[in-house]
Amino acid sequence: MKALSFGVFDMMNPSNGMPTWTHPNGRADKYTDVGYWVMVSKMLEEAGFDFLFFADTYGYPTIDGELPEQVAASGIQFPAVDPMLIIAALAQATSTLGFVVTSPTTVEKPYASARRYASLDHYTDGRIGWNIVTGSSQSTVDPLFGVTEQTTHDSRYDIGDEFVDISLALWEGGWDDDALVMDRERGVLVDPARLHRTEYTGEYLRTSGYFAVPPSRQRSPVLFQAGTSTRGRAFAARNAEVVLIQGQTIEKAAAHVTEIRDLAESHGRRRDDIKIITGVTVVVAPTSEEAAARRAELEALYVVDDAAVIYAGFTGVDYRGVDPTTPLVAATSDQGQTLVDRFAAPGDRVPTVGDVLESFRLKANRGFQVTGDPIEVAEQLIAIVDGSDVDGFMIEPTFGDELAYSEFIAQVLPILAKRGYVAPRADGLTLRERLFEEGRSRLPDSHPGARFRHVLAPTVPDVRITTTGTSSDHRTGSIHRNSRENP
Repeated sequence: MKALSFGVFDMMNPSNGMPTWTHPNGRADKYTDVGYWVMVSKMLEEAGFDFLFFADTYGYPTIDGELPEQVAASGIQFPAVDPMLIIAALAQATSTLGFVVTSPTTVEKPYASARRYASLDHYTDGRIGWNIVTGSSQSTVDPLFGVTEQTTHDSRYDIGDEFVDISLALWEGGWDDDALVMDRERGVLVDPARLHRTEYTGEYLRTSGYFAVPPSRQRSPVLFQAGTSTRGRAFAARNAEVVLIQGQTIEKAAAHVTEIRDLAESHGRRRDDIKIITGVTVVVAPTSEEAAARRAELEALYVVDDAAVIYAGFTGVDYRGVDPTTPLVAATSDQGQTLVDRFAAPGDRVPTVGDVLESFRLKANRGFQVTGDPIEVAEQLIAIVDGSDVDGFMIEPTFGDELAYSEFIAQVLPILAKRGYVAPRADGLTLRERLFEEGRSRLPDSHPGARFRHVLAPTVPDVRITTTGTSSDHRTGSIHRNSRENP
């Protein structure tokens, strides 16, 4: 057995996927309340959770460029607020819980994003993670940001590789560890000889200049990534430290775990350099019968028409009005391939449109669905770990508020701890240390980002490091660093 990592998956909108805000335990009146999120963070920290993960997107479901009335009326990922701006407040209320915030590599700019995450690592004292997304609801987001150039699903991953490279170059190579001297007697705050200019020219992105944020405890945030398409898994194997999967069968989860670790080795990384965590929606009650009734109550809130709108918004594939008995044709989508692949994978039985929408209604983009009394739930989770070799779980909300978390903490977590799947963590650790091991606050040398570290003496000018495309790249980017001479 192994000690597992535990996080919570949440969003700052009225529900979390399928609309549930009409339930008495919904959170339509709470998601903008800082006090609510402080309460949730404190509860998770006291229970020993490793992180609170905020999924986020600038987008929302649109079809043919329009906002369906159903999106606004039903509250389908709309409205929503920005979770990044609340992290400093949550960090002040906690001391050990990590925070993972989603940010895209499409409409953001690398320098601005790197600056935000480096600042957040300071504000949290090393407890920040970046969930890297290469695109989400692009048919909505691109017009909002005035983007007119069309990109494909796979080319957005190519852009993402360059975006991550620039970010790592700034975080890992912009400052020597001892560049911030604060010598009052000499009147020197930052030693200019220990700063390094970053020049990056890629096919899609470029940057030129000095990074203005001094190194934080982690330097680079812990890198999360959740794409499970073929190109997404290659991106994760190259860049991610934590890969999030939405396992819905043990067999498929095991296959994803093996493939991601195999790909990581192909990039010169160790298999255990990547933690793989799966989402799970847990409905637990004192008895099996009560849990089944609660599950039925939850699923009764899910409406197939809502599922069709969300699916269309995610994938660009609109099944509204299509005869539900129509066989599904394997499709590709430049908006998001993961959900298309889930229902039309090669070799699987060809499902119907009705099959897809019913499955999506019940599971959407969630992970494993686990229901039962406390012992039954614990044993199902253990079976998932033993059968797939995942490293932990992200608990997903049910009716919307913190109830799913508090019930899991009170009823299931003690059983997992008693059986050896929960290990206590020391205080004062960074998020990277909590997820891997004490003393590992920074990227390991085996991570591709380590190549951006300053490797020559700081007095040698024109230090040049060239990075060459790996098997998941189609381009070559180059980093040039000019070290300043000592005064």
